[in-house]
Amino acid sequence: MQHQTLPHAARSRTSSLVVAAALAAAFSALPAVAQPAGAQPSSGGMSTGTATARNAGDSKSQLQRADEGMLRDIAQANLAEIETGRIALDKSKDERVRKFAQQMIDDHSTAMKDVEQLAQAKGFKLPDGPDLKHKTVATALKALSGETFDKQYMSQAGVGDHKRTHDLLQKTQRNAKDADLKALAAKMLPVVHGHLTEAEQLAPTKKR
Repeated sequence: MQHQTLPHAARSRTSSLVVAAALAAAFSALPAVAQPAGAQPSSGGMSTGTATARNAGDSKSQLQRADEGMLRDIAQANLAEIETGRIALDKSKDERVRKFAQQMIDDHSTAMKDVEQLAQAKGFKLPDGPDLKHKTVATALKALSGETFDKQYMSQAGVGDHKRTHDLLQKTQRNAKDADLKALAAKMLPVVHGHLTEAEQLAPTKKR
């Protein structure tokens, strides 16, 4: 059976490529906004925690349906950055990547507190963890290591996710009916823009 066994290095490289491809596919499937404005949430594309949050918020939320969706999406974006940042601290050996990851944890944890305060003030229950798509991305990242991990983390969570979050915040600032939600988006935009700029500067160094 020796002729059927790949060398260890080839097996490892093949495994990394498969996981990286799956990760890229998972990120490409993430929409700029998880729920279209005013749309009914779909149980098929939502985690159980998010569905529970939607139902719990129906009876007392002071927000319009579209504003609830935008606030929920902002919360999911922050939770995802915190989660992937923790994974990067655990797996990366590159000090530049680790520094970026720690900044993501710190800044998005601060932003998440603002999101939680607004949700509480408006009587809207937020999800208590990342949604299914972001969980899939986190699982794929955990399967990578070394430079492959660094490259995927910086290009996907660093650049890709922050582009989507930047678009989401701009849309919220334009379209939200609630003045406090608009103000939250305006407060977060320059921070996210800074993250995106830093990620774009760092990501090319991981392509060598």
